[in-house]
Amino acid sequence: VAKDLGLQLPAIHDPGVRVVSEGRTQHFALHGKKGHLVTAERIDREQLCESVQQCVLRCELIVEGQM
Repeated sequence: VAKDLGLQLPAIHDPGVRVVSEGRTQHFALHGKKGHLVTAERIDREQLCESVQQCVLRCELIVEGQM
């Protein structure tokens, strides 16, 4: 993510850079040392999408004041 957006790695630690998932549970996070998008916790597909064949988790990356 950091590479795709042209962010320097120290900027990833800035409080203005965050990943926001739908709902209360944050499923994704940014890896602080490499700037990769990673899962923040174990994701249980059956629990999240029990009656849906195609399961999609959406998230947004918010970068305040950088772009």
